[in-house]
Amino acid sequence: MAQHYSSIELCAGAGGQALGLHLAGFKHKVLIEIEKSACKTLTHNNNVHSLGWGEIIEGCVEHFAKNEAHNYKGVDLVAGGVPCPPFSKAGKQLGKDDERDLFPAAIKIVAKVLPKAVMLENVSGLLDSKFDSYREEIDFSLNTLGYKTFWKLLNASDFGVPQLRPRVVLVALRGKYAQYFSWPDYTIEPPTVGEALYDLMAANGWDQVDEWKKKANKIAPTLVGGSKKHGGPDLGPSRARRAWQELHVNGNIVGNDAPEQNYRGYKNKEEYRNMPLLTVKMAARIQGFPDWWEFYGKKTPAYRQVGNAFPPPVAEAVGKEIFKALKAIDRKKMSPSLCFCRQDNNLMHLP
Repeated sequence: MAQHYSSIELCAGAGGQALGLHLAGFKHKVLIEIEKSACKTLTHNNNVHSLGWGEIIEGCVEHFAKNEAHNYKGVDLVAGGVPCPPFSKAGKQLGKDDERDLFPAAIKIVAKVLPKAVMLENVSGLLDSKFDSYREEIDFSLNTLGYKTFWKLLNASDFGVPQLRPRVVLVALRGKYAQYFSWPDYTIEPPTVGEALYDLMAANGWDQVDEWKKKANKIAPTLVGGSKKHGGPDLGPSRARRAWQELHVNGNIVGNDAPEQNYRGYKNKEEYRNMPLLTVKMAARIQGFPDWWEFYGKKTPAYRQVGNAFPPPVAEAVGKEIFKALKAIDRKKMSPSLCFCRQDNNLMHLP
């Protein structure tokens, strides 16, 4: 029985979903990401931690769909986090009319690779009623290719991640595997921000850390990574920064280091008295990354990678359920004494 299933990771970013799926038992044959700094993050961690991942392509998913996807026919899983602006409430929600919509490219890749399973994530806005027909188009395309689709809104906080971070996940499996798939049915209580970051905040001997921990007594607001056009070295727009302030964190800028012993506030602004800044490492922990995962680049691009990531614990939880569904059939294939009903499908390539 195979110890790993193979996978393709689209729009890999800094590797949040890729790492989660790796921990679930998938081995990436290729990862595609358009941002240079994120590709360097993927390459660095792959090399340093001997993850055994395949090629990391710095390029466009649409180009990969047209020119290279056919080279990976038979890979077990196609996964990724296609851009969220077409469906985000922070944007114009143009859906398929947004040039950044990469769902069609992802479907083309699925049509050429014909994997056993598909996993794509996006923002919660994709479940809005205005996108009902668009989701139906996605379902139809995947159904035509022989897949049964499953949609679910998942909150990262249900998987031990100390922020709510709702995300829509689409899972699609070939008919014979689909009957064995189910969504994760457990929850892991998340720590508060104070509990999650206490040791990092205390690293330089800050004398107010115990008092701060008591005040940072809730989970975090959803981290906002932003884009090159709108993003910056802060924790998001005004509403997000106000939410951080309620947790006694100054969200106006990302910090370089943990507070020093006598730290009393950034630039001595009274309204932020005793409110520390989050470093990139702290933000990464809030996002569910392990401390050993490193991010390439200066503070702003590194934080943007963190803020735009899919939390690894959520990807791992869903990935394990996909893995179990694949094994349920593949285990039977290897044992002639066991039989099962096969659901055949008429597989057709998209035009």
